[in-house]
Amino acid sequence: MLDIKWIRQNQATVQSIADQKGISVSISQLIEYDDKRRALLFQLERLRQDRNRLSQEIRELMRSNKREEAERSKQFVKKINQRLSTIEDEHKEVESQYHQLMLHVPNIVSPDTPIGVSDHDNVEIRRVGEPTTFAFEAKDHVTLGKLHQMIDIPRGVKTAGSRNYYLTGMGALLHRAVQQLAVDLLIQKGFTLLEVPLMVRTEALLNTAHFPLSQSQTFKIAEEDKWLVGTSEVPLVSYYEHEIVDLTEPIRLAAVSTCFRNEIGSAGKDVHGLYRLHQFSKVEQVILCEASLDTAEQLLQEITANAEKILSLLELPYRVMAVCTGDMSQKTYKQWDIETWMPSRQAYGETHSASNLLDFQARRSNIRYRNADGKTQFCYTLNNTAIASPRILIPLLENHQQEDGSIRIPQALQRYMQGLKYLKPGY
Repeated sequence: MLDIKWIRQNQATVQSIADQKGISVSISQLIEYDDKRRALLFQLERLRQDRNRLSQEIRELMRSNKREEAERSKQFVKKINQRLSTIEDEHKEVESQYHQLMLHVPNIVSPDTPIGVSDHDNVEIRRVGEPTTFAFEAKDHVTLGKLHQMIDIPRGVKTAGSRNYYLTGMGALLHRAVQQLAVDLLIQKGFTLLEVPLMVRTEALLNTAHFPLSQSQTFKIAEEDKWLVGTSEVPLVSYYEHEIVDLTEPIRLAAVSTCFRNEIGSAGKDVHGLYRLHQFSKVEQVILCEASLDTAEQLLQEITANAEKILSLLELPYRVMAVCTGDMSQKTYKQWDIETWMPSRQAYGETHSASNLLDFQARRSNIRYRNADGKTQFCYTLNNTAIASPRILIPLLENHQQEDGSIRIPQALQRYMQGLKYLKPGY
């Protein structure tokens, strides 16, 4: 959430950003509602002052036994109360409309964010490794999964519907292995590991700016104010909701969680295999830091480097992309995606995303710290995917396949895979 004072001073800029991000919100209408609520609040304050003054006069008149004058004043108070009731109802309605518009206002974007409409306009920053080539006819991850009896999509669909799956045997072990590799690295980097709630209140999703715009992508628990999270970023940030935190050093948090996404609007998109699913697991990085652009930029590089290190340990080719305005979420100030080479797609596919949100989430969640002057101010938040599985299994299986159908296990993963160096069909 942005400061309304800043929005008033930069209306054209905010409207332009909303248009670039594809968010339907009228900043001029927001300002109109802000003017209305301010005017109504002024009226309310004046009327309450008049009522308080008259109430004091009535008490004095009663003490002086001037009952007729006191009765006349009581009639004035009655009229004021009636007027107050009318204006309070109006103010409540205007305040609600103002709040709804504020929830749609996007975060500002960094000066170096590319301008664009979709992911086709994202800009490559760097590329590490070259796309894998094979001297034989390579198999996709679904075929490899069947060959090794580690991925069972038909039974997943039978049990839970489309975009569901089972991981069995070595598939389940590999799924756990990549997560533990990421967790161990983050702990070495000073992150505190949390086990987090997977069901959260509406307020938590609003305060972390996942609602209202991503509400259709979120599964709701029937007849409860609970939703299944699509990322542990939500409970990690909400951990400090309405608190004043100590930011002598940045707070580094991590969580391993199952995540759920509805994927409404993606019918027919990336339906093959394990790319786009309703349920997956993710190791998430979240950082809270002081309100400093330089510090936040350094930390964005840090969490991106952590994800890159994991891909390096998995011996996978990838590229880092600067995400354009049209492909960014409402809450994001600056975003880098990492795309890993997926041979079956003959293209890079997104596997990681790192974002700097400035104080957009903290302002909504009321997370503050005391600056050098002892004054409270909203902190900055950042987040990044350390690893997401089973999507990461796509490049892992496909890039490391051998001509005989076996799959090479990267050295860094072997200790999590019972020491195995290769997975062989029928293992």
